[in-house]
Order: sequence, then structure tokens, then C-alpha cells
Amino acid sequence: MAEFKRIRNFSIIAHIDHGKSTLADRLMELTHTISEREAQEQLLDDMELERERGITIKSHPVRMIYRADDGADYQFNLIDTPGHVDFTYEVSRSLGACEGALLLIDAAQGVQAQTVANVNLAFRLNLKVIPVINKIDLPAASLEMCYEQMEEILAIPREEALLCSAKEGTGIREIMEAVISRISPPREPEFDGSAALIFDSAYDAFRGVVIYVRVIKGEFRRGTRIRLFNNNLECEIKEVGCFRPKMTEDTILGAGTVGYLIPNIKSSSDTRIGDTVTDVKNPCQKPLPGFKEVHPMVFSGIYPIDTADYNQLKLSMGKLQLNDAAFLYQPESSVALGFGFRCGFLGLLHMEIIQERLRREYNMDLIATYPSVIYHVFLKNGSTLEVDNPVHLPDPAEIDRIEEPLIKASIMLPTEYIGDIMNLIMSKRGTVTHTDSVDGKHVIITAALPMHEILIDFHDKLKSVTRGYGSMDYEPAGYGAAKLVKLDVMVNGEPVDAFSSIVHVDHAYSRGRQLVRRLKEVIPQQMFQIAIQAAVGSKIIARETVRQLRKNVLAKCYGGDITRKRKLLEKQKAGKKRMKQVGSVSIPQEAFVAVLKTSDED
Repeated sequence: MAEFKRIRNFSIIAHIDHGKSTLADRLMELTHTISEREAQEQLLDDMELERERGITIKSHPVRMIYRADDGADYQFNLIDTPGHVDFTYEVSRSLGACEGALLLIDAAQGVQAQTVANVNLAFRLNLKVIPVINKIDLPAASLEMCYEQMEEILAIPREEALLCSAKEGTGIREIMEAVISRISPPREPEFDGSAALIFDSAYDAFRGVVIYVRVIKGEFRRGTRIRLFNNNLECEIKEVGCFRPKMTEDTILGAGTVGYLIPNIKSSSDTRIGDTVTDVKNPCQKPLPGFKEVHPMVFSGIYPIDTADYNQLKLSMGKLQLNDAAFLYQPESSVALGFGFRCGFLGLLHMEIIQERLRREYNMDLIATYPSVIYHVFLKNGSTLEVDNPVHLPDPAEIDRIEEPLIKASIMLPTEYIGDIMNLIMSKRGTVTHTDSVDGKHVIITAALPMHEILIDFHDKLKSVTRGYGSMDYEPAGYGAAKLVKLDVMVNGEPVDAFSSIVHVDHAYSRGRQLVRRLKEVIPQQMFQIAIQAAVGSKIIARETVRQLRKNVLAKCYGGDITRKRKLLEKQKAGKKRMKQVGSVSIPQEAFVAVLKTSDED
């Protein structure tokens, strides 16, 4: 077990795609944590989805033993973190288990919006930040631009920066030495007893719940009886160990280190991220501070295609929530889709990843409803409602006003695209509060936008308008009143609650036209005519018709009076009318997917 002064706990933070996972690979190679046979690109990104998309979704801890220039062996506990804005909660939890952080800056792209957000997060937690300029081997690398942006935006002196190329492996040893000299070892707290902070957890099909902990004081080993503060649950540890980078069993988990515990816990709901674990024989008196409670920003309904899979979906969501504390869910039912769950996410990418993980890891066939946010609805009788599902919106006659959530967005982009981005912000009902010039070539635009407007395609449009050079970070900025209405979609005269959405009155007509046009393409023809209508209250604002399948009843008519033909057509028409009264329209799964993909460009 390493002494306190020989332990360093640190994270790697950066904007998305600035080389965090590649740098982690080089650090593991230098410390011989992995053999040449095991080595592969982005080793810590062990999820199939992470490799497919080239992004980090989960924080990944790993323990390395490094022999420094002074001849001593140091224990490095590294936690690799995601870079996308939707996974900020993962980053904050990882930083809460560390004393310092390596800040990675792409030499070609410079400081980006999420870089600023992650640095501020580290500063708020009083961590030592070591700036590292990566990708210096690129032809487009501009060190002077990076130095200027570091001093202007992050207020970090250029002398503190280290240079490296994680791809080529240059400057890696200097980074390791800087971690030893600049990041302080863990401090032993003054309180009595033993305590460990749960910063993550996972579910193993064979071993049950696995808790990732940072041990603050004391030590934990197999057979130790522990108590969880959250629910006062006592249980026994079956196994302790560390990540190298796979889970490796150890005899003891000592103070100051990062590792895992496998307690004798049956249910995934018994553990909670941010909770404190203590030894029953040597307990601490009060829990550790833990983490700030996370609040979802985006809501969507998730339903099983086969209603018999409801219980299986419930179990799968419980296991997934254990691995992703930012994901919340509660049961709900829909007339069109049956029993399912109302789920909360931190953003649209987060929602997409959760749905994909449920499909791949748990073999679930799902339907998701149109994403929405939480609206504050003020009624004329003085009461207030929180509505996250358009179905629950009261009658318009009872509503005094509706307030929608706003965000404060920081958009960093090259100067030549400023006009296009201003137009994009205005088209999304946003207002630019101020702009700051960074280094003559880049500006930071601060804008206030409705949360609902950035849900679907804002990030994609930002990237396409700025040729991939623009980046955005956002934070909640309260609520503001807006003229919002409920847009209903009726198929054959029946409202389909899964297609309902809350939209701004100015966008209701265009949104209604898109919806009915898209649904006309995917709803199959029936023996009778089907009307697809978009309505606001009792007013129909758009309509498309799915034409009926018709049998040629005149084929057997070889001449004769025209009245004979009319008689046959009238008879067919009456039959179609009667069929429409008793017939119901089966809406295929593709229709629900098509509604999600409907964008402003349709």
C-alpha cells in the first residue's frame, strides 16, 4: 500500500475530440499498465458505442505505477472524462475524486467552449490545473494562438503550459513529472473513523452491484462490514480491487486511493452516487459532502414495442441508472403506446446514447416520443403547474401564461462566421447579450435561448454553418414567459397523444405542416380515406389525406346507361363510409421515428 505522499489522483479534462483517450493510452504504455499484446487505440473507451462514435461517454478510472526520475515509485489514479456538454455531470463527479487535472488543448483548434466550462468546474473544486497543448505535430498547429487564448480566456500563464503529441508519444514523461511536482498528494482528514465516497457504480451480471469509490480515510478489505449512509444499509464486502484498467482484485483498498468494492447487495436501487461508505466497526459520524443533485433538462417517453416487455424494460432501466446517475425515469401510460416511462436526460445526445444502450446492451425494442422540457404553467385561479408532457397541459381557457426554460449559451467561433450564427440564434427565438473578441480571429457570443429551440438540430446547424469550427456550452438561466400552444395531431379524427408537442405560436403552422406531411408518407393506405390533421385547440391548421385503396367496381360494366355506373359507385361510396365508422388506423413504428426526425429543413 502506497504512502500518502506517493499517491496522485488526477483527471484529464478537455473539449470533445482534443485527444484525452489517446493521451490516457500513452500514459498507460509508459507505466507498463498494459502489455503490447493488450494495447489498442482508446483502450479506456471500452463501450462499443464509444468506439463507434469516437467519443467518451463514461468516466474510466485506471491505476498506474510510475517510476519517477528520483527513483521512487508513485501510484497514479487517473480518471478519463467525457468532453461533450451533455456529460458534464460525469466530469464533475470525476473531478470530485481528484486533487488535480490535466487540461488538454488542441494545438490546431485552441480553447473551445467546453474547455472553458471544464476549467471553471475544476477551479470551483480548488483543483490544481496543468495545461497541456496536444497535437503539436499537426501542420495547422498554432502555439501562439493557444498561449494567447489561455491567458485571455482561462487566465493561466503561458509558462505553465506543457507541449505534447499524444499520437506520436512526445512530451509524455514531462507530463508525468509535472503531475508529481505540481499536484499535491491526498490529505488525511481530521475526522475519526473510515469513509469512502461513491463517485460511480455499475451492474455486473455475475457479481451484482459494483461501487467505484475514492477512499478518504481508513481502509477496506474483503469481509469488512460496511454501512451506506443514504439508506442505513449494512452489508459485507465480497471483493475489493483497483482498475488496471480492467477490474483487478486486491487485498486492501487504502486511504487516498481509487478503486472498487463489491458489496453483498441484491438490488441496484440500494446504492446512490455521492453516498458515503463507512466501516461498521470504525464508523465516521457524518457523511461526506457528496455531489450536487442533477436536474434533467430534456424529457421523452420511452415505450416497449411489445407491451409484454414492460417489466424487462423497467429492470433494464434500473441497471442503466446505476451506471448513469444523470438518467431519471418514472412510469407513465399513453393511449396510443400503452405502458412506458417518462425519462429525463441532460441533453439530446444523452437521450440518444441511453436509447441506444437500452437497445444494444439489454436487447430492448423501443419507441421514443418527441422530446420536451419542463414548462411552468400559471393558471387563472392562481395555481402553478409543472408540465413535462404536452398531454398534461390544461385547457387554454384556464391558462393565464406559460413560462419556458431558458439557457445561457456561450458559443465560440471564428470571426468570419459571426453573421451566420447571429441569424441562426434569431431564427431560434434567441437574443445575443454580448460578444467578446478573443484573439482577433475568434469571438465568444453569449446568447439567451429557449431550451426547447436547441433540442433537436441547433448543435448540428452550428457545426455546419461554422464548417465544424464552432463550439457551444450552455447552462440553465431561469424561466421566461412566451406565447406557447399545444399542437395536436389527429389521425382519422382521433388525437394521438404521442405526437403532441408544445410549440411557439409563430412556429405552430410550419411545424404542423411538417408533421402531417411526414406522417402521410409513413401511414399505409387503408380501404377507406384517412385524414391526418394538425390542430391548435379546436382550429385545424394543416391537413393531409392518405388516399383509399379502391377496387374498380366498373370493370364488369360493358356499356349501358350511365346511371348504372353511378349506382355502382354510390354503393361503393356508402360501403367506404360505413367502413370508416368502424375501421381503426394502425400506426406503424416508423411513424413515431419519422416525427422525431422532422426538422426545420423539411
